Amino acid sequence: AAAGLSYVGGYVINTYKSYDNFLQDKYALLPAVIIICVAVVMFIIGLIGCCATFRESRVGLGLFLAIILVIFIAEVSAFVLGFVYREKVKTDVQGSMHSVFEKYDGKNPESTVVDYLQEQLHCCGVKNYSDWTATQWFNSTRNNSVPLSCCREDMKNCTGRLDQPQEL
Repeated sequence: AAAGLSYVGGYVINTYKSYDNFLQDKYALLPAVIIICVAVVMFIIGLIGCCATFRESRVGLGLFLAIILVIFIAEVSAFVLGFVYREKVKTDVQGSMHSVFEKYDGKNPESTVVDYLQEQLHCCGVKNYSDWTATQWFNSTRNNSVPLSCCREDMKNCTGRLDQPQEL
């Protein structure tokens, strides 16, 4: 389990590099770091449990039980906090995404990240393609279209025009 969590934490940190313009919060990597720390702690706790079992130590098994109970309480607390603050996180992420979409010009690094995000997640805009109508890029191009990264993969001749939403 510790090895699996270490892999997940490393994967999140590696993937973060692609989305760092959206997640401008300095605490955006905190969950990945916590996952890796939990993996290390799990490895140590597992070692304590194995050693206590092999030695048939009542003190060691009692310590192992106490640690497992503390971890269970921490997990329940984390679940409750995640449930309580989910709307705040959603609002914060949408706000930073709107600011990155506002900087879109088709050439700068933020634009590359926006295109990458839309292609990978098969989406267009923060909520939908109409989000693009409020951006500076949309108003400056005056061609009533969204970036080509909004086009569906199966549409070969997509132009990104808003009068053809079935292609987006």
